[in-house]
Amino acid sequence: MKKLINTADTLVEDALNGMAAAHPSLRIRDQVVYRAEGPRHGKVGLVSGGGSGHEPLHAGFVGYGMLDAACPGEVFTSPVPDQIIEATRAVDGGAGVLHIVKNYTGDVLNFEMAAELVESVEVASVLVDDDVAVQDSLYTAGRRGTGATLFVEKMAGALAEEGAPLAEVARVAGEVDERSRSFGIALSSCTTPHAGKPTFDLPDNQVELGIGIHGEPGRTRAPMASARELAAIAMEAIHGDMPLHGDLLVMVNGMGGTPLMELYVVFAEVASFVKGKGARVSRSLVGNYVTSLDMQGFSVTVCRLDDALTRLWDAPVETPGLRWGR
Repeated sequence: MKKLINTADTLVEDALNGMAAAHPSLRIRDQVVYRAEGPRHGKVGLVSGGGSGHEPLHAGFVGYGMLDAACPGEVFTSPVPDQIIEATRAVDGGAGVLHIVKNYTGDVLNFEMAAELVESVEVASVLVDDDVAVQDSLYTAGRRGTGATLFVEKMAGALAEEGAPLAEVARVAGEVDERSRSFGIALSSCTTPHAGKPTFDLPDNQVELGIGIHGEPGRTRAPMASARELAAIAMEAIHGDMPLHGDLLVMVNGMGGTPLMELYVVFAEVASFVKGKGARVSRSLVGNYVTSLDMQGFSVTVCRLDDALTRLWDAPVETPGLRWGR
């Protein structure tokens, strides 16, 4: 194993220190990432979090138009309730706080516990469960939360910036999740620093279909195939669960170890598939946004847009991982 780390035990702390040094707009305290300017009175605060190893999710999406705070756990490990409680109190501007929670058992339990224990702050929660590959797994009951987490954070964050009340921000966050679906494919496993070896064995001539973002294997394996064939597998799974029509927001997301050139090849095939179904890609993202350390592969996330959600997606955003319009 070759990794650019000091020690596995200090990896998350060292990475957060580097993030703070690189981005003066962020402030780090007790392994929680905040906006440096602090909460704005009358604005709903947004808090999310999860295991580290998915960068830029979540800490890289703290800033104007998205999150007010992120709670990074250790690699592929949920944040603890104390982190979430501290973040919730710190970002409350008097209008309440929305917790955006990926549907993994540890995340769900710890955010629920924090919401119950935090005092004098109104808290609402939205559960992100966009993955169509697996209904139940070792890691979760129901569908896993993956790429749509970014969509929820962006559109709910834009609405919060406009001064919308907590109930409305939570409603729109839930609507974005309901309109989004994802599917991921791995060409290789990832290597966690503490383990020092791949999380699963995958022969060179095979791919893993329906992977999550914590190094867990997918629902089945298949022979290695062309980008066109693999994109079709992902899109057929999405289309079979949520028929594609109208204007779509489409993200082709790298899992951490895939060259951008290859992601664009996949996006071209995804766009062709969408066109073939009579739908239209009206907004897009291509790149590493919700990763799994050094895994090679990709995921596709699709959201069915309407005019209101398109406006929220287009609204200005300024974070380390996503920025436009300011």
